[in-house]
Amino acid sequence: MDKEGLPDLPVAQFLRLRRHIPPLYGVLAVNAAALAYTHRHVAPLYLTVVVASVLVLACLQRIYAWTRPIDPAAITGDQARAIMRRTTVLGITMTLVFLVWALALDQYGTAAQQGHVMLFIAATLLGCIFCLTYLPQAAVAISVLAIGMFTLYCVKQGSEERLSIACSTGLITILILFVVRDCFASFVSLEESRSALIIGQRRAERLEAESARLARIDALTQLPNRRRFFEELEALLREATSQTRFSIGLLDLDGFKPVNDTHGHAQGDRLLAMIGDRLVALCKAHEPGVSVARLGGDEFGFIIQAEIDEACDFMQGVCRVVQEPVPLDGMQIAVGASGGVAAYPLSGSDANKLFDRADFALYHAKRHQRGHCVKFSHLFEQLIRADQLVESALQTADLAQEIALVFQPIYDIQSKAAVCVEALARWTSPVAGPVPPETLVAAAEKLGILRVVTLALFDRAIAACAQLPAHLRVSFNLSAGDLANPETVDAILDAMTSSGQPGRRFIFEITETALISSFATAVREIDRLRASGAKIALDDFGTGFSSFNSLQELPLDILKIDKTFTGRIEDPAGRRVVRGILSLAHSMSLECVIEGVETEGQLEAARELGFRYGQGYCLARPAALAEIDARIA
Repeated sequence: MDKEGLPDLPVAQFLRLRRHIPPLYGVLAVNAAALAYTHRHVAPLYLTVVVASVLVLACLQRIYAWTRPIDPAAITGDQARAIMRRTTVLGITMTLVFLVWALALDQYGTAAQQGHVMLFIAATLLGCIFCLTYLPQAAVAISVLAIGMFTLYCVKQGSEERLSIACSTGLITILILFVVRDCFASFVSLEESRSALIIGQRRAERLEAESARLARIDALTQLPNRRRFFEELEALLREATSQTRFSIGLLDLDGFKPVNDTHGHAQGDRLLAMIGDRLVALCKAHEPGVSVARLGGDEFGFIIQAEIDEACDFMQGVCRVVQEPVPLDGMQIAVGASGGVAAYPLSGSDANKLFDRADFALYHAKRHQRGHCVKFSHLFEQLIRADQLVESALQTADLAQEIALVFQPIYDIQSKAAVCVEALARWTSPVAGPVPPETLVAAAEKLGILRVVTLALFDRAIAACAQLPAHLRVSFNLSAGDLANPETVDAILDAMTSSGQPGRRFIFEITETALISSFATAVREIDRLRASGAKIALDDFGTGFSSFNSLQELPLDILKIDKTFTGRIEDPAGRRVVRGILSLAHSMSLECVIEGVETEGQLEAARELGFRYGQGYCLARPAALAEIDARIA
């Protein structure tokens, strides 16, 4: 066999000869027996019985040798060449022996019996040539030997008839050898074409297999990709029994985007590759088995052969390892990681459901327990059903009737005068009941109707603006989905223009989460809103990891300090933090609003620190427009 696993040409020759050589020796044996039989009464016994029997037995032995079972795949090219060399030598030897024997018989008998000898020589020679088509060198050697000896014998006998027979036999032999040569050349060409075709097919199969492998491998980390992850998960589920227990875990990096923004995507890719190496090492060290895949971006998936508690412990360890600094070009770069785990069959019995449950747990970890792993529980199942109920209700909701705004004033806490009202969305569904604003936004975004909801709320905000005193601004919240959709911003600007309300009457509040998906797009849309005369406020400042970066790069006018800092304003340490944020805002010429002022003590502390604007239950609770209007008046 060659390196492609295909038979060499000598092997192919040998395999063809295995089919042709036995008939050749069969013909020789039969013809020899017939010749001996016709000369039994005229030739000596040793020629017709002893020699003839030896020759027939020799033919039978060769038939047995060539018909013994063999494994064609085990024959090498060298072995085939050796066999054919021996076949050529043996063929010449057998030809010589048979010819000498036949010519010895020619000395006896009648003209008819001598004619039988001539026929035996000619017929046997031609039969040998045809049977040796796939060993042309042997056919030529045998032909030259037989025709040469036969011609010399005829010349010696001095018989013109015999010499004519010898010449005719020689001419026919030459003609047949030309045919044999062409047949063998066609055989060689066919074998080469067949080998080339098989080699091409096998190379194509290897390329296809390699392409299939690469289609399941993440090029950056060399980990299995999302497709391979789900194939492995589906295979595991197909083989699952009532006793099968395993978990899937999802891991998402915290703070990876700033690495790309600050150090460049090349460094971000190197960081992902190094984290991938860490994950592989962790999986190899864990018993029972764990497999890891990169699902896309900075998200990784795990299939863990363990119950959910053990799987959660493993994922918690993964979070800790990922959080260890990574050396990149002389720097120590650190990112966080959060995880979610779901178990089979506790959390689901099909791949999509299991993945969704793990993803929900990951989402919860990202929002409430960043840096930790959360396992999916029955409580989460109830939350999912509640979300599904909200989504179903939103699809059939009459937004004109069910959606509304309430307003919470923002005060100048030094003069105690209202300067602005924040519009807060309220949705009371006949099906789902009161729905929190963040749930409404998330459901609308998932269903692809966020633009419809946002514009419906903004229409109400414009209507309220027309009823409020001219000195009051209306603050309106925009989500990440709103800023990512230029058409939504177009519609907001058009609504402001057609309403006749100047842009300076509006403040648009954004959060840092609205900047994560596409910072450049968000900045571009914010610039458009600001160009209308509206102001931009950064809401919930201090809760995001990129707050100071946002302050430097965003076109902002107002900073709203999150209520978590307000809750600690009476504590010395918390007071120092709040004072530092206020100083930062003043240094950047930003107005600063302290949110979540709920007690007189917090209000007094805010005044003492120098805050001018405040918002919270201590000052005013959210209420309908008529109540707020009356309260302000």
